[in-house]
Amino acid sequence: MDFDDDAQLDASQVEDSRGGMPFGGMAIGGGAIGLIALVAAVIFGVNPGALLGGVGGGSGSSGAPPGNSLSSKCRTGADADQSEDCRIVGVVNSVQAYWKKDFADRGRTYAVARTRLFSGATATACGDATSAVGPFYCPGDKRVYLDLGFFQELHARFGAKGGPFSEAYVVAHEYGHHVQDALGTMRKVGNDRQGASSASVRLELQADCYAGVWAEHAVQTGFFSKPFSDRDIAEALDAAKAVGDDRIQERAQGRADPDSFTHGTSAQRQRWFSAGYDSGAPSRCDTFSGSI
Repeated sequence: MDFDDDAQLDASQVEDSRGGMPFGGMAIGGGAIGLIALVAAVIFGVNPGALLGGVGGGSGSSGAPPGNSLSSKCRTGADADQSEDCRIVGVVNSVQAYWKKDFADRGRTYAVARTRLFSGATATACGDATSAVGPFYCPGDKRVYLDLGFFQELHARFGAKGGPFSEAYVVAHEYGHHVQDALGTMRKVGNDRQGASSASVRLELQADCYAGVWAEHAVQTGFFSKPFSDRDIAEALDAAKAVGDDRIQERAQGRADPDSFTHGTSAQRQRWFSAGYDSGAPSRCDTFSGSI
């Protein structure tokens, strides 16, 4: 994927807390966050808010204030083509520009959600988290949390081929949860958090579909020089395949257990991303009606 060299990046949408002091007092492997880490260590995109039933006991901030280094080095699309940090800024900007317009077209107001980059551990309004949780969205403080080391894990542990657009897919998926939060869709999960047809699976597949919708419209946001290539889309589909419940469980325990699914199968994740990308219409992302 190629950014428009002259596109102006808004680094204020991404906070950088890497290198700060982690929070204190977390009981590794115990309590609510222990459950999150146990589940999310093998499944990316976990939504702590859904798992915890809403806002948890975190302080909502890391041990050190977010740095401002991104604003000095991530200014244009040319910077995004040269740096992973700036690429994340560019993707976040594009995703939110799309949803801002979509909401406005529907007579709604889109509230910007910041991404916080962290390393090792962080505190959130949904509870304390380590990097084992993987990327997630916290509805309590309206932030996406991301340790960039996850992308190496996606390749090394989950067998994904990787690539810049696989990262873009992950970010767009998490912002799909922010959209669901704004629209009230997250409330549909309730206690239905596991199972092949559970509300949790339907929520995650809809976020995949929303990621595909953004991908179809990304060039129109002004941040990219041309539509995404077949190779770009293949990277997203490969990442979706790598993090399907069935694929992860088969790699970890030799078999899949549909009753414990939380995110959907590899085939479902690929299919719903494609549904969003092929249609370009959020209305085609109704995973809560009928079969999935």
